[in-house]
Amino acid sequence: MSAAAAPEVEVEGEPKKKGPLIKIIIMVVAVLVLIGGSIGGTLFATGFFSKKNSAEAAVEDTLEKLDGEGKGEAEGHGDAHGDAHADPHADPHAEKKAGGHDDGHGGGKSADEAPTKEMASPNPDNQRWKFNYYALEKPLLSNIAGSRKVMQVQLTVMTHYDDRVIKNMKTHELALRAGILDVMRQSTEADLALPDFRKALAENVRLTINSLLEKYEGFGGIEEVLFTEFVVQ
Repeated sequence: MSAAAAPEVEVEGEPKKKGPLIKIIIMVVAVLVLIGGSIGGTLFATGFFSKKNSAEAAVEDTLEKLDGEGKGEAEGHGDAHGDAHADPHADPHAEKKAGGHDDGHGGGKSADEAPTKEMASPNPDNQRWKFNYYALEKPLLSNIAGSRKVMQVQLTVMTHYDDRVIKNMKTHELALRAGILDVMRQSTEADLALPDFRKALAENVRLTINSLLEKYEGFGGIEEVLFTEFVVQ
């Protein structure tokens, strides 16, 4: 005969099965996941993440605008600086003249070479415009005051005005020679010893010439008197 099966006997101290505990843990995790998803969905729906991105985009746009304004001010300052030094009377065709013509040897003129402009006189009566020289044909001979010595000079005048001043000199040369000789006759031997005698004499002669030209023509215009020959004997 087979032996009867022994009944199961619960041993004291043996751990119970863990099935219910695992179920509880899974349920807790599921609840946490559900709560987290709900919170995330709510934040996304309210635009929380988009606000953050919008703020970052706004900051970047502001920085770009500031950078662009800084570059614009720098360029504007450079243009203003260049315009401030520009010649207001510059020939508008100067650049074309300077850079585009062949010199016959295969090269053009440099753009830095400004074209030579001849000065013109819009009002020849009183506008200074160029150098004009005129030399009296004959030398002037005069006695030294209180002395047996004589002084002989060859005289040239200079003016910045037009040829009408020279024409006036020629027209009244006889009167001018007489006036110059009167100035020369006043010189003494003591005057001749002065280091600046010739400069002083030239200035007195210039004043005399202008005075006579103003008397006869209403305008002097002689700016310098030069002695190209000066002899005292």
